[in-house]
Amino acid sequence: MSTAQFLILYALLINILTWIVFGIDKHKAVNHEFRVPEATLFLLALIGGSIGALVGMVGFHHKTRKWKFRIGMPAILLLQVGAAAFLVTHFSVSVR
Repeated sequence: MSTAQFLILYALLINILTWIVFGIDKHKAVNHEFRVPEATLFLLALIGGSIGALVGMVGFHHKTRKWKFRIGMPAILLLQVGAAAFLVTHFSVSVR
């Protein structure tokens, strides 16, 4: 497995996991159960699950009123896209 294939697989899995955790947290919120800490939701986004977080926020209508999520999750995604673009352009990283 090439580095590019590994990174694509990692990105896919972490985003699916993040989306699932947002769904679990929404379910727990509706049922007044013990919640997933917000720090965990942000950590999942920071380690690559920002797309899954945003899809979870919109799809489950979860955390959409909290400003730190409305601003924080898109900001994390923009930073990740910027970092990826930097790596690709400055280190000739191939995604093939």
